[in-house]
Amino acid sequence: MPKKLLLLPPPSASSAFRVPRARPVPPPAMNAARTGYRVFSANSTAACTELAKRITERLGAELGKSVVYQETNGETRVEIKESVRGQDIFIIQTIPRDVNTAVMELLIMAYALKTACARNIIGVIPYFPYSKQSKMRKRGSIVCKLLASMLAKAGLTHIITMDLHQKEIQGFFSFPVDNLRASPFLLQYIQEEIPNYRNAVIVAKSPDAAKRAQSYAERLRLGLAVIHGEAQCTELDMDDGRHSPPMVKNATVHPGLELPLMMAKEKPPITVVGDVGGRIAIIDDIIDDVESFVAAAEILKERGAYKIYVMATHGILSAEAPRLIEESSVDEVVVTNTVPHEVQKLQCPKIKTVDISLILSEAIRRIHNGESMAYLFRNITVDD
Repeated sequence: MPKKLLLLPPPSASSAFRVPRARPVPPPAMNAARTGYRVFSANSTAACTELAKRITERLGAELGKSVVYQETNGETRVEIKESVRGQDIFIIQTIPRDVNTAVMELLIMAYALKTACARNIIGVIPYFPYSKQSKMRKRGSIVCKLLASMLAKAGLTHIITMDLHQKEIQGFFSFPVDNLRASPFLLQYIQEEIPNYRNAVIVAKSPDAAKRAQSYAERLRLGLAVIHGEAQCTELDMDDGRHSPPMVKNATVHPGLELPLMMAKEKPPITVVGDVGGRIAIIDDIIDDVESFVAAAEILKERGAYKIYVMATHGILSAEAPRLIEESSVDEVVVTNTVPHEVQKLQCPKIKTVDISLILSEAIRRIHNGESMAYLFRNITVDD
């Protein structure tokens, strides 16, 4: 039988332009690209991607697909393997010993994401490199300011970092900088992992660190001691301006111009201001050159401290640091995982790690959702 054709009545004027109602679409999962954010790791070293994996696990996301590697001639190459158009991109970059390579990896990845039309590029740099070079030294340069300009030029629009060497470094940037604090995690470690911590005293390794040490002491209701002076003069004294300007023989002086003579600085022998006898000494500072900590531990032992702990946000642990720590009077060194140091932990069992991926992942979530960051800075003071 031939099929019958059914003729429908012509559509009315009102229904001709009616748009069918779309079915409601369930919200995408957190790790879906349609949510508008992705997390990338800019490091080519496997050990340095551990922090990025911890952060993405807490976010319920996956690391973005990218390839970062070094050419045979030493050049850095970055390839983004997925679309990032119109998304918020977070680049996690931990700084290993090869600082310059890590900086180039970050710059090149940021520029690659910029040219791929990412909406915002946020750098998550827990330890900001060159932060110690934030002041003018003789005829040197403020390298930290240069790096800030390079990051802005490469395309970064925001930075999340932790415990900058000097808080004033935030003024070098032309975009927002969130300087998070690791002190809540370190204070928690003291309270939960150090037996009889009520018998401890917080020690500032130098007068410059006294404010931060005082903040720790007030929060823990402990005493405070300050180490003053130095064990011996070294060639590094030239770096702090004590011999600046250099002595110049036969210098040309304008006739009649006699400037008052400025006496050179000279630090007294190392000494401890405060009572540490029969107490647990807890030193808080950035760890790079361990020799100063070893000298401080020796003087604290001589003054009667029976246990010595060193707390630091960034455990750079350069050169012979693990061996020096193992052979010193220091009982334990506690650092966060802002800098990879798994190899150093194998060389020195005194090194312990505190995980700070929780606060970094929460910062990423809040920035992407446009939420306030004030919760992450509650009870934080300028001295922390």
